[in-house]
Amino acid sequence: MSDKRKSDHIDLTFSSRPDDLSMPSHMYYEPLLSGHPKGGEAATEFLGHKLSMPLWISSMTGGTLRAKKINENLARACGEFQIGMGLGSCRSLLSSDDRLEDFDVRQYMGEAPLFTNFGVAQIEELIEQKALDKILDVTSKLKADGVIIHVNPLQEWAQPEGDRFKRAPLESIQKVCEVTDIPVIVKEVGQGMGPKSLNALCQLPVSAIELAAFGGTNFTLIEQARHDRESSGRVAHKNRFGLVGHSPQQMIQWLNSANATKPIIISGGITDPLQGHTLRCAYQGQSIVGMASEVLKYAMNDYQELRSFLVQLKEQFEMATCFIEGE
Repeated sequence: MSDKRKSDHIDLTFSSRPDDLSMPSHMYYEPLLSGHPKGGEAATEFLGHKLSMPLWISSMTGGTLRAKKINENLARACGEFQIGMGLGSCRSLLSSDDRLEDFDVRQYMGEAPLFTNFGVAQIEELIEQKALDKILDVTSKLKADGVIIHVNPLQEWAQPEGDRFKRAPLESIQKVCEVTDIPVIVKEVGQGMGPKSLNALCQLPVSAIELAAFGGTNFTLIEQARHDRESSGRVAHKNRFGLVGHSPQQMIQWLNSANATKPIIISGGITDPLQGHTLRCAYQGQSIVGMASEVLKYAMNDYQELRSFLVQLKEQFEMATCFIEGE
């Protein structure tokens, strides 16, 4: 076995060289300060929930025929690995229980954190109708722990059928905070937000902010692609609004500069635990890492594929905790 291993080393010497030999200046590899993980090194707490690793499955899909199986796989994983999950948009449940089964996954999750998810456009409509209690009703039916409000003015604008905000989203978010005592998380949908918006959110009693930064799944670009593909009666003209946004690094720097300690979910192009761990080290408050598309591609198939992927993520988070430090 040793001879084969050594032979493999020779064969793989050239093909295994990394393309990029640079390491980020804010990351430090410390090989002398810890033994190898024994298990449990990456465990953390977020919004009062104990997690086996600092991972959150960010909101992706909801209200489609494919959502039920995906949500069940994701929920099973959350229950087994004790990680959190945000459902896809629950908008359809505000008017009917026909799709409730697609989202009803608490039975698979145990005590793992589960959050419903509504767009700020729907929040605005419910405020006008004096019907904000519908959000609480849906959250209660699903036995969820809290609610996510997604803010997406560029995505809505890019949709031919998109909603238009009549008021600043901050006003709608504040109203939700006034009428509910359940945890509220606010997120963008793939383009992040600037320092003034972050500072304003930090002044509200929201429980956490999900960065949903530029670099990952970008729903404005998705809607632009839909617009170009479908016959919508509008002239298909390329614009650069899908390229507007801010990186996780920028947003963390702005939060730190404002001395913010609001819990955050670091998401937006995070593809591996090493990257996520380093960004967590950079933030002065409590944080976990959010992944969406990286997890979704496994959740669409067999559960064992998803499970195998999460086992690897957990091992990598534990290794990063032991041997990687950041500024």
